[in-house]
Amino acid sequence: MIYTGVCGFPKKRELIFQNLDGVEIQETFYHLVNEAKIARLKSEAPPGFTFTMKANQIITHSSTSPTYRRSKLPEDFRKENLGFFKPTEEVEFAYRHSLLLAKVLEAKALIFQCPPSFKPSGENLKNLQSFFESANQERPQELLFGLELRGGWPEELIQKICQDFDLVHVVDPFQERPTAGKVYYFRLHGKGKYHYRYSETELQELVQRIKRLPEKECFLFFNNTFMYENALEMKALLLKGSERST
Repeated sequence: MIYTGVCGFPKKRELIFQNLDGVEIQETFYHLVNEAKIARLKSEAPPGFTFTMKANQIITHSSTSPTYRRSKLPEDFRKENLGFFKPTEEVEFAYRHSLLLAKVLEAKALIFQCPPSFKPSGENLKNLQSFFESANQERPQELLFGLELRGGWPEELIQKICQDFDLVHVVDPFQERPTAGKVYYFRLHGKGKYHYRYSETELQELVQRIKRLPEKECFLFFNNTFMYENALEMKALLLKGSERST
């Protein structure tokens, strides 16, 4: 099964719910979203629609990240305690809140996207390992944890981390190959830039890449300017391919 969707809501929710398989919620990354708001979103979606969501940036991003410009932090949060999986009360709070929202949403996956500035230093590795060792104790069995590392981490180390803590290696399939995980989780950021539209040839190439991989459930979420259009085009290609094989 391939779930084709988008990151966020580039179009009206009704269109997303009607025409795509799923959506990765982005607002939960920028804000400590109210539980009731997520419950309303879940209630609006048709049965069988797939949700995943991004964990809050307080867990993964330091306070110098430009992503905080869109956010309002609790007044008592200390900036030096934010991000990089640090063993702080702020990171712990953000994780528990993200986990609560994922449960309300009945999300299939909670995605921890790290910034390029999160490098494979000894301290970062230690904090990452300690975080997931603790987080896994509270994770529902049916909830996948996805990890997207973009700071030049060696492939072998990524594979070990994901295997040790039962994580899905999240990648852009045009840039990296997945090294571990019960499923495939692909986030397509646009080739070289966000303002990018994948061609039909590129989408066909992606279909062939997926077919060459060992068979697993696959989440395929576009995160580029033309994410909705590309997701529709991908769904059409997959449908055409399934019709030919029957």
